[in-house]
Amino acid sequence: MSSYLKELEKYRDIDEDEILKTLSPEELEQLDCELQEMDPENMLLPAGLRQRDQTKKSPTGPLDREALLQYLEQQALEVKERDDLVPFTGEKKGKPYIQPKREIPVEEQVTLEPELEEALAHATDAEMCDIAAILGMYTLMSNKQYYDAICSGEICNTEGISSECVCEHGAPGSGQVSRSLSKGVVQPDKYKPVPDEPPNPTNIEEILKSVRSNDKEVEEVNLNNIQDIPIAMLTELCEAMKTNTHVRSFSLVATRSGDPIANAVADMLRENRSLQSLNIESNFISSTGLMAVLKAVRENATLTELRVDNQRQWPGDAVEMEMATVLEQCPSIVRFGYHFTQQGPRARAAQAMTRNNELRRQQKKR
Repeated sequence: MSSYLKELEKYRDIDEDEILKTLSPEELEQLDCELQEMDPENMLLPAGLRQRDQTKKSPTGPLDREALLQYLEQQALEVKERDDLVPFTGEKKGKPYIQPKREIPVEEQVTLEPELEEALAHATDAEMCDIAAILGMYTLMSNKQYYDAICSGEICNTEGISSECVCEHGAPGSGQVSRSLSKGVVQPDKYKPVPDEPPNPTNIEEILKSVRSNDKEVEEVNLNNIQDIPIAMLTELCEAMKTNTHVRSFSLVATRSGDPIANAVADMLRENRSLQSLNIESNFISSTGLMAVLKAVRENATLTELRVDNQRQWPGDAVEMEMATVLEQCPSIVRFGYHFTQQGPRARAAQAMTRNNELRRQQKKR
C-alpha cells in the first residue's frame, strides 16, 4: 500500500492547465470524447443523446424530403424477399389431441344412505344450487348466485347450474353417488356497460368574464378534466378571483396545473374572503407549490374545504407535517382531502379535523 501511495505522489504537483494548453484541437476533441465515455451517468441517457456528433461532412445541396422518401420506397421494393428455409405447404402433421375420459376411482365415490340418494335424485335445480352454496362449492356457481343463496335463501337464477353437474346417480339401491364437475358450466355475471363521463361543458372565456364582473349568479367555478387550458388564462382567472365576492367553490381537478398555477392560487387565497371550497387534486403540483398554498391558507379565514390529493409525485414528509400544522392552526377547515403516508401527520390531522368539526357544531348551536 505504501508503494502505491508513493507512486501517486509524483502526480500531486502536476499542473493540469499547463498540459491542456499544450494539446492540439484534435487532442482536446479526443480527450472530450474519452471523458464522455467515462461518465458513469452516460449509460442512463437515451441513445440519441449518448452518441456524439460525427457528421462533419458539408451538405452537398438542399434536402428534398419527398425525393428521399421516394428513393427509400423504391429501394425497399427492389430488395428481394428471403426464401423460407422450409416452404409452407399447409400440411398438418400428427394427430389432434383428444383428452381421454377419466374413470372415477372407487376411493372418490361417495356412499350415501338410500333416503339421501332418493332425495338428491328428485332435487330441483334451485335445491341443488342451494346445497352447493351451503357446502361452499364455489366452482359450481357464480358469486351472485352464491351470495343470493346465503343471504336471501331464495334462488331464482339457476343459469349454468344443473343437477347433472353436481351428482350422477347409479341404479336405485346401489348407494353410489359419483362426482362429475366437468358437465357444470358456470355462466359469468353480465354487467351493464358504464358510459364514459361526458366532457366538461364549461366555457372558460365566459366564466372568466363572469368572475371579473363579479356576477352574483356564478357561485361555482368547475374546470375539472379540461386539460388544454392555457396557463395564462388560469392565471388571469386566479387574479380575477382575488376581488370576487360571490364564488363559493373553485375546482381545478385534472387540469395539468403545475407550480405556477399553485402560486397564483396561493396569491388568490391571501386576498379572497368569500371562497369556501378549493379543489386542486390530480395535477402536477410539486412540494414547493403545495407548500405555497398551505402557507396562504393560514391567512384565509373563510376556506372550509381543501383538497390537494393525487399529485404527480409524493410531496414528502415536510409537506405532510405542514398540512397537519395548518389544520391545527386553521379551525375553519372542516374537510380536508389528502391521503397521509406517515402515521404522525395522519394522527395529528385526524385530531385537528375532529376538533374543527366540533367547534363548527357548537357555533351552529349558538
